[in-house]
Amino acid sequence: MKKIILFLLFLQLSVSSVNASEVTHDFKVFLGPFSAAQTTFTYSLSPTQYGVTSSVKTAGVFDTLYPFKADYHTSGKIKNNSFETSKYHYKSQSRFNRRHKELIYNEQGLPIYRISSKNDKEKKVKLEPSPNHKGTTDLQTVMAELAFQYNTFKFCDSRMQVFDGKRRYDVIFKDEGKEEIFANEYSSYSGYATKCSMYIDKLASQGDDLLWELTSERPIYFWILEQQNKPFIARINIKETPLGELNVYTTNVNIKD
Repeated sequence: MKKIILFLLFLQLSVSSVNASEVTHDFKVFLGPFSAAQTTFTYSLSPTQYGVTSSVKTAGVFDTLYPFKADYHTSGKIKNNSFETSKYHYKSQSRFNRRHKELIYNEQGLPIYRISSKNDKEKKVKLEPSPNHKGTTDLQTVMAELAFQYNTFKFCDSRMQVFDGKRRYDVIFKDEGKEEIFANEYSSYSGYATKCSMYIDKLASQGDDLLWELTSERPIYFWILEQQNKPFIARINIKETPLGELNVYTTNVNIKD
């Protein structure tokens, strides 16, 4: 369940104009009929820099059975409409473990070290140079790239390259047309939305965690609306997970120019 919740942090898309601005989302995550987590996502974009921060915390019965919280931060540069990661790190706390991970990048935006820790036992791993790492970013940067693309061209179709410090994979987005969504008890946002899908191409590599399998075997759908002429994600859905259907609802959007 933790892997599913973590992945949601990177599906929460907000988009800004060419001037610097910041958009903050608040979300509620449901697995089946149960409230599973609360998340906050803040995205900022200027002509030369970007930043993404996000946090997640389990809620309801899930917080009782498996308390978990995490914070993520990514920042980087925008050069000739290309995104180059400069910093990526996260920290998490579960019932028994504290974890931390950081990717160190060189001036060309290539990852050169992975630093991780579990309960304060730190490990530093040198990442060997590889042609497969060229042009890759982290998963939060992928969402910043999609935001930039959608704000400019109003479509989702794209294929973006990711290296997470261990594995190389591609993230594929597809346009699924327009669809009307309706307000409900969890979210007041409604209207004709752009429906997009997302999944991961594992590039023939193997993985054994839930995130890896869910995002490569079935699409994850999300719906984009606009507020103050700025698109944002209003809903997210995964039809099937081991714990039931997963739905994410936007409860609040705050925009600062």
